[in-house]
Amino acid sequence: MTETGSPPRSTNAEEDRAPYRWLGPVDRAELAAFRRCWAAEPGSVPDVWGYYRHLSPDGRVSGKLRAEHCAIALFGLHQQSESVPMHWSGVRLGQALHRLRLDDKFSTDAVDRRVAQCATADDVAEFAQHLRGLISQLKSLSTPQGFDYVRLVEDLIRWQSPDGRPRVRRQLGADYFHFDKTPDASRKD
Repeated sequence: MTETGSPPRSTNAEEDRAPYRWLGPVDRAELAAFRRCWAAEPGSVPDVWGYYRHLSPDGRVSGKLRAEHCAIALFGLHQQSESVPMHWSGVRLGQALHRLRLDDKFSTDAVDRRVAQCATADDVAEFAQHLRGLISQLKSLSTPQGFDYVRLVEDLIRWQSPDGRPRVRRQLGADYFHFDKTPDASRKD
């Protein structure tokens, strides 16, 4: 993340390409379809079928599909009415939430409680529900804050594993409380 809060710019054209089609340029109708995913079962919104990478021919809802579905719905909410992309490659969720914590618009205690609720969720649906509220807060900052949605999909996949969930929690906590504010910290992983 740059000092101005704008998305970091890669110098490598390869890195700038969205690995998920839904992270590329999309119009308002597509974003509306993504938001409709919020109240739907993974893979059940026909307008979104072409965007899934993990849609299974046998109709099974895999952990990967569930993670991607949540991320698509959250991205649809986050990108709504924004003029700049909210997918910021290399900016982890905890780093973005750290910026929310530092902003005077919300009390630090309130943001800490909301992040803690997200981090202690028992499943992906609960995690996404808490994250939805935090994304609304990120959008309301004077300069909206994006984060890496590819990484979010990966974290949501790991969240579904008893071994992966503690790791995602620790990374979220480390990024949230100890985010390095050097200009190129957003490019470290």
